[in-house]
Amino acid sequence: MRPTLIAANWKMNKTVAESTAFVNELKKNIEEKSPDCDLLVIPPYLSLAVVCDALSGSGVHVGAQDLSWEGSGPFTGEISAGMIADVGATHVLVGHSERRHVLGETNEVVAKKLAAAIDADLTVILCVGEKLDEREAGAAQAVVKEQLRSATEGVDPSRWAQMVVAYEPVWAIGTGKTASPDDAEEMHRFIRARVAEMMSPDIAAALVIQYGGSVKPENANSLLSRPDIDGALIGGASLEVTSFLGIAAGVR
Repeated sequence: MRPTLIAANWKMNKTVAESTAFVNELKKNIEEKSPDCDLLVIPPYLSLAVVCDALSGSGVHVGAQDLSWEGSGPFTGEISAGMIADVGATHVLVGHSERRHVLGETNEVVAKKLAAAIDADLTVILCVGEKLDEREAGAAQAVVKEQLRSATEGVDPSRWAQMVVAYEPVWAIGTGKTASPDDAEEMHRFIRARVAEMMSPDIAAALVIQYGGSVKPENANSLLSRPDIDGALIGGASLEVTSFLGIAAGVR
C-alpha cells in the first residue's frame, strides 16, 4: 500500500523565528494527524537548517523548495543538492509551477535539477501540471505527459523509489479554485498509466502521486479518498498548524 504524503510548501513565507514557532507547535500537536499519513515541511532556505534540527527525531520529513543542478562553483544565489542534504533535509521540490511559469524554467532545466537531486540521494517531488488555456484547449494530458517524460528520461529504474510526482493544475494554485475530485483522479490515473508505459507497472503502482492546488481542510477528504491520489502538496493552507493538521487528520 502506498504511503500518503501531506506536504507543507511555505513558499516565500515565514522568518526563521516564525518557522521555529510553527514546528514547535506542530510537534506539540502531532498526534492530531492521521496515523495513515507522513508529514513533510518545506520551508524557505534560510529556515531549512533550523527546521531540520527542530524536527529531528519527530518523524516529520523536511525538504527544500528548489536546487541548482550544479554541485558547486561560481553560481551566486544558488543552493546545491549536497548543501540541502548536509543540513538534514531529505526531499526537494523540482519543477514547481511558479519556477516554470513565473521564473521561466524549461523542461530541460527541470530535468537537470531532478538528476542532481537523485544523485545526492534526495527524494524528488516532481511537479507537473497544465495552465488554464492548455486545459481549455484539451491539451492537459499532453502537457503533463511531456513534462513527465522530459524530466525522467534516463532515470534508472532503481531510482524511482526516490520519486514522488505532484500534479498541480496551474489554474488552481493560489486562486481558491480546485480541480474536482473526478478531474484530479482522472489526471492522477493518467500519470500512473504513463509511468507504467515508460517504466513498469510495478514502479507505477508504488509511485506516490500528490495533488496540489488550493487544498484545504474543507476539500481534502474528497480529494484524498480517491484511489490514485496519494497525498497533497499544500501552499496557503499549510502556513497555520491548525489547517495543515486539519488536512492530515482526515487521511484514511
